[in-house]
Amino acid sequence: MTAQPALDRTSDLSRDARSVLSSVFGLSGFRGAQEKIIRHVTEGGNCLVLMPTGGGKSLCYQLPSLLRDGCGIVVSPLIALMRDQVAGLTEAGVNAAVLNSTLSYEEASEVERRLIAGDLDLLYVAPERLLTPRCLNLLGQAQIALFAIDEAHCVSQWGHDFRPEYIGLSALAERFPKVPRIALTATADALTRKEIAERLSLADAPEFVASFDRPNIRYEIVDKQNATTQLKNFIRERHAGDAGVVYCLSRAKVEDVAAALSEAGIPALPYHAGLDAGVRARHQDRFLNEDGIVIVATIAFGMGIDKPDVRFVAHLDLPKSIEAYYQETGRAGRDGKPSAAWMAYGLSDIVQQRRMIDESTGSDAFKRVSISKLDALVALAETVHCRRQRLLGYFGEARTEESCGNCDNCLTPPKVRDGKVLAQKLLSCVYRTGQRFGAMHLIDVLVGRLTERVKQFNHDKLSVFGIGRELNEKQWRAVLRQLVAMGHLRADSDAFGALKLTDSARGVLKGETAVMLREQPEGARNRAVRGKSRRGDLAPAADSPGGVANPALHAALRAWRSEVARARGVPAYVVLHDSTIDGIAAMRPDTLNELRNIAGIGDKKLEHYGDELIRIVSKTEG
Repeated sequence: MTAQPALDRTSDLSRDARSVLSSVFGLSGFRGAQEKIIRHVTEGGNCLVLMPTGGGKSLCYQLPSLLRDGCGIVVSPLIALMRDQVAGLTEAGVNAAVLNSTLSYEEASEVERRLIAGDLDLLYVAPERLLTPRCLNLLGQAQIALFAIDEAHCVSQWGHDFRPEYIGLSALAERFPKVPRIALTATADALTRKEIAERLSLADAPEFVASFDRPNIRYEIVDKQNATTQLKNFIRERHAGDAGVVYCLSRAKVEDVAAALSEAGIPALPYHAGLDAGVRARHQDRFLNEDGIVIVATIAFGMGIDKPDVRFVAHLDLPKSIEAYYQETGRAGRDGKPSAAWMAYGLSDIVQQRRMIDESTGSDAFKRVSISKLDALVALAETVHCRRQRLLGYFGEARTEESCGNCDNCLTPPKVRDGKVLAQKLLSCVYRTGQRFGAMHLIDVLVGRLTERVKQFNHDKLSVFGIGRELNEKQWRAVLRQLVAMGHLRADSDAFGALKLTDSARGVLKGETAVMLREQPEGARNRAVRGKSRRGDLAPAADSPGGVANPALHAALRAWRSEVARARGVPAYVVLHDSTIDGIAAMRPDTLNELRNIAGIGDKKLEHYGDELIRIVSKTEG
């Protein structure tokens, strides 16, 4: 790539944040706390920024890097994020580069030369590269505008994606005490925030905590029956032709689900650490560069993926914590358009996650925290109230509204009934069978099913045999899950998932503790949630007529964007975001001045693409 001259700060010292925001990024104003953060960092202050995925974190360090003298150093854990952000910045006329393992010796040397020469505005570096003596010495010779530590939760053992190499970043404060440092993350509870501040020497720095709310995301959690079939129905009914991410716990399940979706005519690709690096790279590139690809992945995929038009994120297994759930679901709808977070969840998920915690090599303290985080996620899955309120409450954010109007519980409020008697029957069954059995056996006893195992242990002779015939197996499973979520039962991983009474079960058995249960209608099918939301309808399928303003022009613009992206070797959204295409199709600009007023069209994009875009608008009827 031919080097461009760095943005000339000396020739126009009066250029302020708003003018750079407009000229470089094509945006007319800031969102939320962006302006305060940018001003604070530009003036040389350190800070910790918590902002949801898609909330505009990148701008909080990119803009100060352009306003301050020197080069902004961005510490990022993933090559994909570096590559995409540099491509997007280059398109906007910013002189940006990466320094990571993908570069040849000659390429890396050229980047180093340009840094020393003052020819870079932003440089993205992996943490393990940054901490090498060579890189630290290099930075000592350059003029550094700031250090931005992205995905800062990686520094915390309580975070959902701990990376040991991040701990060494504490050296930045010691080695470069006068260079401002900004740490950024999309998710961190109070415990994680405290550790980030301590490890990165930001204890005295202000915290900027934006709202965690992603109002464009619809949260939905369904009872797991046949998860793959449920997923296929969800995609067909709600997201045909859309890009999406599906998370599974195991590599084998990733492969099976990707194959099942492909057989059903849904373009799906697997992604996990067991695949060849070349295959992973190809699949990731197809997901980023092509429309309508569904990636089925373990949690090895996604952090740092900046694809704005992911319309859904689905979970076929329970994540480890609310932080992980929030981070993963946050990959949907980064462009602000309606999107979905869908999860199929069952009792087996709780047992599996609990077993993984118990069998881990972590300390007792780590296990206790992990179990409490799992309990919080199970409570989110089982709540009969607004899921958004429960989710935000976990991060310490209170909502005044009881209903968000954009989650399954608010759109279709579940029926709740007094479940004291049902709970007593189930807990009595657990007790009388010796607290040695899992869900399936307990349900067999409750409904009076004479299995070989029931007869083997003489459980057909117990007083609890057949006392639960008023519910079917599926309904009893729902009761079991809810009692686990309430803390009256726990799964013992040492006893192969056997369910055992907790101390609080005594109050239920004595009738002293109220138990309200979500009703599980007999034979109910877990269909996708329907109905309108006061936050807007769901995004239409890609092939849905009338889903966008001026479909013919919209299609022509997307086709042009795909051609340009292929020719330049970058993802389509790097050329123009979907929201920018939506704006052009809706406004039909006749002149370059009109085009310049559309969000996402900065000076460089106007220069590169303006005439061509006006030509497409003029020749496309609609």
